[in-house]
Amino acid sequence: MIVEELKKAIQKALKTMGVVVKEVELEHPAELSHGDFSSNIAMASAKLAKQKPRDIAERIVAELQKKLPTGVEKIEVAGAGFINFHLKKEFFADAVKNIDADFGKNQNLKGQKLIIEYTNTNLFKELHIGHMMSNNVGESLSRISEFRGGEVKRDTYQGDVGLHVAKAIYGMVELSAEIPEDSHLKAAFLGKAYALGSTAYEENKEAEVRIKELNKVIFEKSDPEINKLYAWGREVSLSHFEELYKKLGTKFDYYFFETETAPRGVAVVQENLEKGIFEKSDGAIVFKGEPYGLHTRVFITTQGLPTYEAKELGLAYIKYENYPFDRAVIITANEQNDYFKVVLKALSLIDSPLASRILHLSHGMLRLPSGKMGSRKGNVITGEGLIAQVESLVREKIKDREMSEAEKETLAEIVAIGAIKYSILRQAIGGDIIFDFDKSISFEGDSGPYLQYSYVRAKSVLQKAKNLDIKPFVGVKLLQNWETTTLEKLLYRFPEVVERAGRELEPHYVITFLTELAGVFNSWYANGKIVDADDPASPYKLALTEAFATIMKNGLWLVGIKVPEKM
Repeated sequence: MIVEELKKAIQKALKTMGVVVKEVELEHPAELSHGDFSSNIAMASAKLAKQKPRDIAERIVAELQKKLPTGVEKIEVAGAGFINFHLKKEFFADAVKNIDADFGKNQNLKGQKLIIEYTNTNLFKELHIGHMMSNNVGESLSRISEFRGGEVKRDTYQGDVGLHVAKAIYGMVELSAEIPEDSHLKAAFLGKAYALGSTAYEENKEAEVRIKELNKVIFEKSDPEINKLYAWGREVSLSHFEELYKKLGTKFDYYFFETETAPRGVAVVQENLEKGIFEKSDGAIVFKGEPYGLHTRVFITTQGLPTYEAKELGLAYIKYENYPFDRAVIITANEQNDYFKVVLKALSLIDSPLASRILHLSHGMLRLPSGKMGSRKGNVITGEGLIAQVESLVREKIKDREMSEAEKETLAEIVAIGAIKYSILRQAIGGDIIFDFDKSISFEGDSGPYLQYSYVRAKSVLQKAKNLDIKPFVGVKLLQNWETTTLEKLLYRFPEVVERAGRELEPHYVITFLTELAGVFNSWYANGKIVDADDPASPYKLALTEAFATIMKNGLWLVGIKVPEKM
């Protein structure tokens, strides 16, 4: 690999000056005219060498030029002592030749077992746009980890008991005459029932008492009629969620539920109460977080019921028993940061080896221009609703395209979901996002549809060449009168981008790279003819086009965006 070869060559050159360094940093200059790789090693080792950085850089370059590393055309010293490397066009051509369906994959996580938890819906409530954030981040990180050779399992942890269920069932009882037969309306009915129960809980004291009673009845399964309503609502929720998971391209390996984790969590807390990790307080069992710079949280209520915190402890053990992971990543909104700090601290005192394998990763909120939404008042923006709104905008945009209505429907869904995923993953995952409907469906720059369109354009070029029997080809003769393009200088970087995105758990690096690459390809496409039987360079141009399409397809897969056949 050229990066390692350059690093070793620099280390060897420094040794001739009596300087030994363990690490050499290489990066891509912001300006392509400054070279393909750059190192600040001369400045980093100036104290050791007791010389000016520029002088060290010039001595390193003089040493390297005695025998240029493979693939290097020239080396320059710039500024205060940067060393810039310019690569040969043959290097880029070889890189293009090696771009195939597996390009970007590595084995850096080989032998590692990872389980990634995301989406985490609550039964009896609708999947809202906050869950879309978690789903997109979790699915992308799962795919990137698989690309890096890891064995990845996807799991989701769902709230199938608790006060939210009691509120929904209270609403179901009140609205029992309205329970729909149509399966498409059942999920919306649950949302309506929850909103009714939630409002009643806050505004009506009798309703509050009844809902608290229902909560216990549901947990204990002590009322046959309530059990029937519960079973109906549970089935509706799970079925509806599965439809959306399929649309979003997610297939979970494990489904964990609070009813499973609650008994285990109670047992863990009770066992460690005797050890002094937890303590009793006003009839409840709590974890005192203040000695660790955190806050106190209740794990068992005065009614003897486990809270989310206790259930989380139970989940950690159940998850590990189902799949003995090396690393577990839990993805939630950042509003749960303090909660997880306390839970993971408690777990570290109970079982340090298990806690050390678990990472909580938080994302910001997805907001619409109209502001915050919430299911409590029934004004939740559902994931399904957001997709439908964007699909409608896409349909309007493509209504005059020459394709069948069925093709338009399929395209509208693929483009809409791609638009949403791009908007969510285009920035670092910790920040909030204001979803811009118009910008999200633009076919020109900085959007999911733009990337999809760029891929389709490349495939169209390749099809045209196939019809004329011109095949992509990379050969030395084709390069004799060829000047390396910016496109080539970006294509080979894809594996580095994948590795960084996986190492830092940040899918936005992939999005940023693909957007830049698409812009470069489209400029290159506009500035010259690619398919030309009379142009001896046409086969090489087609090889570049094919390499671009391959990387776009791989990259879009990593962020969960499908590529359409035509647009």
